[in-house]
Amino acid sequence: MRLLYICLGFLLAPVMLGVILWKGVRNRGWWRHVGERFGLGAPVRAGGIWVHAVSVGEVQSSASLVRALLQARPDLPVTVTTFTPAGRERALALLGDTVAHRYVPFDLAGVVGLFFARTRPRLAVIVETELWPNLFHGCGRRGIPLVLASARVSPRSIPRYRWLARLFRETLSHGIVIGAQSEGDAARFRSIGANPARTHVLGNLKFDYVLPPDVPARAASLREALGRARPVWVAGSTHEGEEEIVLDAHRRVRERHPDALLVLVPRKPQRLDYVVALLRRRGHAFVTRTSGAPVTPAVEVLLVDTLGELVLFYGAADVAFVGGSLVPVGGHNLLEPAALGKPMLTGPHNFNAEGIADLFVEVGAAHVVIDAPSLAMLVTDYLGDAPRRERDGRAGYAAQEANRGTLARLVALIEPLLPDLSAPARRR
Repeated sequence: MRLLYICLGFLLAPVMLGVILWKGVRNRGWWRHVGERFGLGAPVRAGGIWVHAVSVGEVQSSASLVRALLQARPDLPVTVTTFTPAGRERALALLGDTVAHRYVPFDLAGVVGLFFARTRPRLAVIVETELWPNLFHGCGRRGIPLVLASARVSPRSIPRYRWLARLFRETLSHGIVIGAQSEGDAARFRSIGANPARTHVLGNLKFDYVLPPDVPARAASLREALGRARPVWVAGSTHEGEEEIVLDAHRRVRERHPDALLVLVPRKPQRLDYVVALLRRRGHAFVTRTSGAPVTPAVEVLLVDTLGELVLFYGAADVAFVGGSLVPVGGHNLLEPAALGKPMLTGPHNFNAEGIADLFVEVGAAHVVIDAPSLAMLVTDYLGDAPRRERDGRAGYAAQEANRGTLARLVALIEPLLPDLSAPARRR
């Protein structure tokens, strides 16, 4: 089975490289540091901690863990790997040069060996769940403790994970420590071969998200620029197929609130040209963030074409719709608007963080919409009802506060592994 996986990997390597090159046509970030995906690139300081967070959401939730590890063992270097350019950019923004930044290598046997030769970690932490058979097997061969942090397995993923787990079953049963998000996740890990004694329920690390301290003041200043008395709603992290629904909803909202402003924040920068063309085709009066043009009462839509400012616009708005959820992308981060005390709207597709979405819906902090009419109805109601906005926003904030603590439990789980790092690193 393992030999078959290795052979398939090498056969598919040209396809994987082709996908990276094709993605780079629209986003040149995919072309940068491409050698790292094959285990190349400059070596990093050896003998430290390797933390992998696939993309923006995982990087966001792992940043506090990385800082805690640096504080616990300042003598140990930390290398953070990501898969997407957006994830790497976010890691650079949050962690700067306190850590080394690399792309995770393709899961090919020889490539994995090169990666370990250049990083030589003594502890590996994978945030949430990505199963990389060769990387996991490589940790087992080299005696590197491996922790799956804030780990989750959806019921529909079980057959695929069970097949993959056969490729590193010995490591899974003896060498991997799992900090599961829920008891259901822990049970599913045990069902694919995880050692029950090494499988713990710690909660979701994302609940420990902390707003940067300057966000409230900057958001308040931004709201003054948008118009303190003006109704403002934000559609954040939208994907293909969602902008049309959002704009249809906005037309309906403006029938009741003629001065309402929509702040539209597409998820992917490479789609901005499409969104600009869509706004022009539909005849919306809009300005872009980078234009520096004032958001006058005549402006219907502010198109945010910058990176890293979404949280500020959540803070400046009256109500937040979080995208990637009206289309089957899996949803995006509801915790940022919750931390700001904002009422939230989301589509039905939240399988990337289903537990978080369900919790906010249960306490009345979030509501599920399915189309433009339902989105418009709830936005309209919220914009006209300040006490309801305040009540539902407080409910989301309280729910997040009540579920904090995963970071402390996770650090406590990892700390016993750290003293072992005093032994000489193995070079295999």
